[in-house]
Amino acid sequence: MMAGGVLVASTNGRQYDGKVTMFVLVTCLVAAMGGLLFGYDLGITGGVTSMEPFLVKFFPGVYKQMKDESGHESQYCKFDNELLTLFTSSLYLAALVASLFASITTRMLGRKASMFAGGLFFLVGALLNGFAVNIEMLIIGRILLGFGVGYCNQSVPVYLSEMAPAKIRGALNMGFQMMITIGILGANIINYFTSNIESGWRISLGIGAVPAILLCIGSFFLGDTPNSMIERGQREGAKKMLQKIRGIDNVDEEFQDLIDASEEAKKVEHPWKNITQLRYRPQLTFCSLIPFFQQLTGINVIMFYAPVLFKTLGFGNDASLMSSVITGGVNVVATFVSIFTVDKFGRKILFLEGGVQMFICQIVVGSMIAIKFGVSGEGSFTHSEANLLLFFICAYVAAYAWSWGPLGWLVPSEICSLEVRSAGQATNVVVNMLFTFVIAQVFLTMLCHLKFGLFFFFAGFVLIMTIFIVMFFPETNNVPIEEMNKVWKSHWFWTKFVPDVVVDHDHKVVV
Repeated sequence: MMAGGVLVASTNGRQYDGKVTMFVLVTCLVAAMGGLLFGYDLGITGGVTSMEPFLVKFFPGVYKQMKDESGHESQYCKFDNELLTLFTSSLYLAALVASLFASITTRMLGRKASMFAGGLFFLVGALLNGFAVNIEMLIIGRILLGFGVGYCNQSVPVYLSEMAPAKIRGALNMGFQMMITIGILGANIINYFTSNIESGWRISLGIGAVPAILLCIGSFFLGDTPNSMIERGQREGAKKMLQKIRGIDNVDEEFQDLIDASEEAKKVEHPWKNITQLRYRPQLTFCSLIPFFQQLTGINVIMFYAPVLFKTLGFGNDASLMSSVITGGVNVVATFVSIFTVDKFGRKILFLEGGVQMFICQIVVGSMIAIKFGVSGEGSFTHSEANLLLFFICAYVAAYAWSWGPLGWLVPSEICSLEVRSAGQATNVVVNMLFTFVIAQVFLTMLCHLKFGLFFFFAGFVLIMTIFIVMFFPETNNVPIEEMNKVWKSHWFWTKFVPDVVVDHDHKVVV
């Protein structure tokens, strides 16, 4: 993995020489800043919605409900308000819509243009939220933030997968998830320090403009991927870019393979229709089910509403925000674990270990809340019990952060061949945002009605998705993207859907 070392892709696919150049590392780091936007918003929202000045100004009904000491409202239901959840979830509905347009932009104008558009949308949205004077301004700002998230989540993982050499594609692609976790942690820390300022929520929401500006500026200096340049007819520039990112002059074999893949992709007039064909059934399945399962791990319950959740469970205001900082810190550290292990041990083992650990933690957390709060929702934790609860929540966050978190973005971006890549990634983002929206919108109501059973509900899905990975996921580690077809062909289940693909002496694909 050191710069200057020769890379051999894998015995599973074609071998390409090349170095891990500093140019690639810096480029991928800048591009991954798209994840900062998503992470910052994930982290900032829960903290802001637990700040009293924010609630008094925009959601006085929730504030009154929260302060109700009459006993009419159980702890589980204090924050159950549809307008409050709409503030959080409107962003993800907007991201869903934007990702459909972003797939066209990403294909026709390049990955770089989509990243710039995402940064610009986010910048305007963050400023609108920071200066909001009414609920309408707040929601419009959230929708623009959603457009930014949709464009970045569509373009950045594809950009990273196409830039990275196969040998370290997992680690570089996980830079996106790394930035998401740093964004969440940064947001939690900012919320902690702004919570006692009268208009601290304005600072928290407005600072989202900073990573947006960084991404806009950074995207000006990035090169586009060779795949994207070939796709748009810029072959000479694409070859120079490939030489630059591989650090060698002789890239003829890899370049020819990219051209072949692009020629095949051009024959596809309707990538959305194409991905529904039988031969792309594995790609469509994983681009749909992985983001679906990722949201049903229950992670966004923790990330959106950590301060609200901790407050609901009897932690004080400062203690709940500090607990969010701690879980955010665990999230960042655990993501480093995945970066250093994903290309060494592979994707499947991380999926499985993470699933088992999350399942155990959710059962323990659900049981602790059941014992203390019961069905009535009345009770509290002692100091030592609260620390134990926080420990298991952190263990759960860690498991997610080195498994389903980063792999949920990595796997869909690396399994699709060029002719369906934009459609595959758009499917991934659409499903992700749809269920992020659903979970954000219904979580507080589910907490009110399912109570401690909510944790068992998510644990059940973690069990199902872990079994799904055991049965149907083939290892994709170290396989060049253009050679992924062989992985599906050798799998006991997917082989029945995938036709044999042979390349003749003229580099033409024969099915």
